[in-house]
Amino acid sequence: MNNDYQRARYVNPYTDFGFKKLFGTEMNKELLISFINSLFNGKEVVKDLTYLNTEHLGARELDRKAVFDVYCENEKGEKILVEMQKAEQQFFKDRSLYYATFPIREQAERGDWDYSLKAVYVIGILNFNIDDDNGSYFHHEVQLTDQRTKEVFYDKLTFIYLEMPKFNKTEEELDGMFEKWLFVLRNLSRLLERPQALQERVFTKLFEAAEIAKFTKTEYEAYEESLKVYRDWQNTIRTAINKGLAEGREKGLAEGLEKGLEKGLEKGKNEEKRIIARNLKALGLTSEQIQAATGLSAREIDLL
Repeated sequence: MNNDYQRARYVNPYTDFGFKKLFGTEMNKELLISFINSLFNGKEVVKDLTYLNTEHLGARELDRKAVFDVYCENEKGEKILVEMQKAEQQFFKDRSLYYATFPIREQAERGDWDYSLKAVYVIGILNFNIDDDNGSYFHHEVQLTDQRTKEVFYDKLTFIYLEMPKFNKTEEELDGMFEKWLFVLRNLSRLLERPQALQERVFTKLFEAAEIAKFTKTEYEAYEESLKVYRDWQNTIRTAINKGLAEGREKGLAEGLEKGLEKGLEKGKNEEKRIIARNLKALGLTSEQIQAATGLSAREIDLL
C-alpha cells in the first residue's frame, strides 16, 4: 500500500466497503437519514428508513440483474436509491433510468390496482463530471417537465446527481448541513482529524464509524480488498484511456491529413474507443464493464 493510504485515518467512502459501512448498515442509519434530509433541504423530511434488498432481478429469467449500493424506503413508503459512482460511464444516464424501473415496477399490486405509485428518488454521488459546460454547477435535480410551460409534469420520479469533483469549498466556506456532508464525502479519506466546522452530533458518529483503527480484523481485511479494487479500477481506466487517446489521436490525425481533418478526427475517436476496449479486455475486465467505459456494443467488443 502506498504512503497516502498507509497514513489514512478514515475510510474512503468511494470504496464499496466504505460507502456501505457508512450509509448501508442499520447501526449507521442515522447518517443516511441526515445526508438525505440535508439533500432535500426541507422539501421532504425523512423521519425513518427501512433498508430493502439491494439485489433485483427482472420479470423474466433472462432479464438483466440490478444491484444497488443502498436501497431503502421512508416512513411514507417512498423509495430511495443511493448510488456511489466511482468512474465515468458512457451510458450513465441510461443506467440510472433503468435502475429506477425496479422500485417503480415492484409497487405493482396483484389483482385490482389503480396504478397509484409512491415517489421514487434516485441519488447519484458521482466521482466524475457529467456536465462540463456549466462550470461549478454540480447539483442536478431532474424531473419530467412540460417543455412548453417548464412546469413539472410528474413529481414522483426524481433524479439527483452530485458531481463531487466540482465541489471545492474549504472548511471555512461551508454553509449548512448539505455542504458539510459534501465536504465530508469529498475529503474524508484525506482528513487526519475531525474538522472544527463539523461539530454536529451526527458527525461525531460518522467519524467514529469511519475510523480505520476501530475496525475489526474482518472489517479491515474487507476494506483493504475493497480499497485495492477501487485503486485498480481507477488505474486501469486511467491507463487505458490515456493510451487509447494517444494512439487514437495519432491514427486519426494521420487519416485526417489524407481524407480531411474532420473525418480523420471522427475516425480517431472511434479508434480510441477500440484501443481502450482492447486494453481493458487484455486486463481481464468483463464485457459489461468495457461497454460501460467505452460505449461499444457487446458484439464490437467480442470482435476485438
